[in-house]
Amino acid sequence: MNTSTLAFQPDAAAAALLPGHVVLDEYVEARGPWSAVVEAGDVLTIVDLEGNQAVDCLLYAASDTATRYSAAATIAAQRSIVLTTGSVLRADSGEALMTVVADEVGVHDTIGGACSQESNTLRYGQHTHEQHACVENFLIEGSKWGLGKRDLVSNINWFMNVPVDPDGALGIVDGLSAPGKRVALRAEADTLVLVSNCPQINNPCNGFNPTPVRMIVTRPEAS
Repeated sequence: MNTSTLAFQPDAAAAALLPGHVVLDEYVEARGPWSAVVEAGDVLTIVDLEGNQAVDCLLYAASDTATRYSAAATIAAQRSIVLTTGSVLRADSGEALMTVVADEVGVHDTIGGACSQESNTLRYGQHTHEQHACVENFLIEGSKWGLGKRDLVSNINWFMNVPVDPDGALGIVDGLSAPGKRVALRAEADTLVLVSNCPQINNPCNGFNPTPVRMIVTRPEAS
């Protein structure tokens, strides 16, 4: 991890996008995995420390991981492919898992998928086959919660920019984020959040240079 990046970070309460009592403050190294259960009502702030980093994310109901995030259900319910403030992140049953309650970027992706050794080989050549990818991160981190390959479903790519042309063609281009930009998610149920801080180095989703991110969970103060 680039420790010079961490030396000048504000304390967690100041870095959180919404005010509240800090219950978790952790850094995810460049290319690394991370996971935690965010309790209902708590708010997870993801900080893009250096900017232009893609953060791949899977969501599961903590009480029953068979209930998991669905890009199709989310897109259909909100009638938009873009995730931003107000987007409700839904399971395939339609159940709300989390809601985007604040966003300093404005556009996040949920159709581009997660990189894997197989997709890297197909897109970028056989020489990339041994490169570590998001699917491997998800499998490593998911095993801590009893999850395997069959449990990997559609994902969210926080801070990733995937414009879609009128003919339906999509691309992965430079991100719209910047150093310190944040997105905040409120848990609507106890939610297992699984993250791969994307190790992709073959496209501009993270500027060909993966960097660390910060995860802060706050609990709103009782009014």
